[in-house]
Amino acid sequence: MARREARLRAPADFGLAVQQARLARGRSQADLAAELHVTQSAISEIESGKSTIHLRRLLALARATGIELTASWSDDDAPGG
Repeated sequence: MARREARLRAPADFGLAVQQARLARGRSQADLAAELHVTQSAISEIESGKSTIHLRRLLALARATGIELTASWSDDDAPGG
């Protein structure tokens, strides 16, 4: 059971954390997209680090206020894990 953590400083950091957590759970982009009622291409864009105005503002707000954003997940979240 490995615990993973990433500091989120840029859209690419967020995207990589989403991708790694999704893979740790054994899920496809299509599965995640269906659960969230978005397209698979939307998940792909997030995972590739495509920047959005909302994400850029959130990260800038965190930097300006000294907030550190992190993401954490466990490999044991995978089905059968």
